[in-house]
Amino acid sequence: MIIDAHIHLDHYEEKEQNMILSSLEKNDVQALIAVSFNMESCLRNYQLSLVDSRVKPAFGFHPEQEISSQDTLNQLFSWMEQHVDEMVAVGEVGLPYYKKIESEIPFDYAPYMELLERFIEFSSKWDKPIVLHAVYEDAALACNLLEKHSVRKAHFHWFKGDEDVVRRMIQNGYFISITPDVLYEDEIQKLVQEYPIELMMVETDGPWPFEGPFSGQMTDPKMIHYSIEKIAELKGLDVVETEGVLYENTKKFYEI
Repeated sequence: MIIDAHIHLDHYEEKEQNMILSSLEKNDVQALIAVSFNMESCLRNYQLSLVDSRVKPAFGFHPEQEISSQDTLNQLFSWMEQHVDEMVAVGEVGLPYYKKIESEIPFDYAPYMELLERFIEFSSKWDKPIVLHAVYEDAALACNLLEKHSVRKAHFHWFKGDEDVVRRMIQNGYFISITPDVLYEDEIQKLVQEYPIELMMVETDGPWPFEGPFSGQMTDPKMIHYSIEKIAELKGLDVVETEGVLYENTKKFYEI
């Protein structure tokens, strides 16, 4: 069995959602960690979880967008508190690395840092895992905040970063998750070789599309099986053993 540790299920068209959900059992997918983008996304993922219990929702605000008004954010945090028992994690939250590098004007990181810290404080208060969008130098900033609030149950999805931050994350016991681009991206393959499998999960980040053998295909949780085969090859492990470790890692981390 496998678990997709990070998917934007609500971003698929309804027909695609139904196709994915109806084929989970056939593809040996036990659950989907459905991360949210904003308040509307939280509501959609929450409704999807009510219809299908295999959808495990995480609630948050994706950083690669303009920050909502304070009133809107307050409403989001209030709603999250009301549904804290239904959420498996806080997420997706983090820092706007790609928005920053694409900006043609000086970019103010302060509001995003403040919002991320607020989500980390929520995670600490309610003892919930936190799902992070924090890559390259942003990962060190996220680590600073996690350490400040003694939050250890952190999941850096589709992580990319230098060796110093990788060592820091391993030392702190933070998890990463590997996407299907492990089949063709040297950077991700190197990360898999360096990072302990005991701190690893697998994801699709769907509906984000992939290249290589997946070019032109709708991103589907079943692609994770190919990721696991590649991870096993890179780690020099048995495929079935690798699948079992990654599955148990995800179940334990998200308590599902």
